[in-house]
Parts: sequence; structure tokens; C-alpha cells
Amino acid sequence: MAENDRSRLSYKVGYALRHPGRVFPYARRRSRDALLSLKSGDHVSYYRAVMKSDAARNPGGAVGSPDRESWLKLGQMQFDYLVGHGLQPGDRMLEIGCGNLRAGRLFIDYLSPGNYFGVDISPDILLAAQQTLAEYGLQAKLPHLSVVRDLKFGFLPEGKFTVVHAHSVFSHSPPEVIDECLAHVGRIMTQDAIFDFTFDRTEGTEHQVLREDFYYRAETLTGLAGQHGLDAQLMEDWEKLGHPQSKIRVTRRG
Repeated sequence: MAENDRSRLSYKVGYALRHPGRVFPYARRRSRDALLSLKSGDHVSYYRAVMKSDAARNPGGAVGSPDRESWLKLGQMQFDYLVGHGLQPGDRMLEIGCGNLRAGRLFIDYLSPGNYFGVDISPDILLAAQQTLAEYGLQAKLPHLSVVRDLKFGFLPEGKFTVVHAHSVFSHSPPEVIDECLAHVGRIMTQDAIFDFTFDRTEGTEHQVLREDFYYRAETLTGLAGQHGLDAQLMEDWEKLGHPQSKIRVTRRG
């Protein structure tokens, strides 16, 4: 969905006037992020530190869900969407940024044993994911959970996955991280695989806020996919569900 340029001073002033109670938390987060940025050599290292800090306060909040109800609701939305688009138990799924298995727990339960692979840059969040597996009794499903330092997928086999999924990952990623993912994801996809990812969409100037939230035009990301021999389209049916992020589907070019 279209979004205002939150990096503009006029937006920040107007937002502060409408929500005065959020000014201090914003200032505190800005100071925290500035310190973490100084200590990190690249964006992935920086965001891993952000996730560590957020997870220490609230593992659920660290993956974008302020409470249990919203965590359950958003995970169900992701699951229902892919099942509605033909996800089958025999599919082999890679979830990029699997987090604490907000949707992953449903995919793991639905897919055949061993068919779910989840990767995340945050060891702290993957520890929370292990707790989710135990809480829901999913150990026998043999999911694979791995921490990664980049999105090159070098440790994964060629042509392995029929479904790749990334929810609220590119919304926190600068262009070079998205480009890296798109440059390598085709290698691990089967010829008829799909790669769905969400992103914060703007129809105006592309921008970022606090190095944590990045806003892109849809055509920028579909064009970037095309540079790596992938076809991409905006999923308009996802837009109708009311989620604040938009979704793009990527497929391998025949």
C-alpha cells in the first residue's frame, strides 16, 4: 500500500503533534539505533543487534507483533494466503526471516516432515523459535532452523525449494541486501517455484527511517528481480486483506 515519506521533517513534526506520547520512545530508539550503528560494520550486523535488543524486551514484539492475539492473527493470515494459492504438504519451503515461527509453526504442522527450512540472522530469535516448536509439539515434524549472516544461501542445495517465503524482511532491508537475495534465490528454487515477499510500499520518493524501515516503489523491486532473470508481479489480492505491507511474487524465468 502507498505510504507517506516518513523521513521528511514535515511528516515527523505532524506525527509528533498528533502523537505526543510517542516522541520520547522515538528519541530513545533513535539514540539506541545510532549507537548500534556505530558498532556494526554492515546492515545485517546492525539489524542483528537491533533484534537482540528488541528480543531482550519482548520476543513477540521483536518480530512485529505487540501481543499474542496479533501474533496469532498475522501468522494465520500468511498461512491461509499460501494455502489459498495452492501450498501442498509435499512442498519444500524456505522461510527467510522465520523469526519465532509466527507463521512458521503453521507451515511446519501442515508440511510433510523435514520439508520446512527457516533461516534468520538473529540467534536470539531462533532460540525463541525453538521454544515455539516445543510449545506446539512440532518436534516430530523435523523442521530445519539455521542462523545466517547473509542472503546468499550458499549452504543450501540447488533446485531444492518449491516455495520461498519472506514476510516483513525486505521492509527492513536496504537495496543491497534485497539485491543479494534476488541474485542468489533463483539457484535454490525449482523451475516452477514461487518466492513471495512483503515490503513497505510507497508511490512517492523511496526512503528509510532509522535504518530499520525501508520504503520502495513496487516497480523498483520488480525491476531488480528482472535484472537477475526473475519475473515478478505485485499480488493485488494480498492488498485486499488489509495488511499494511504489499506483496510481490517472484518466479524463475523459463
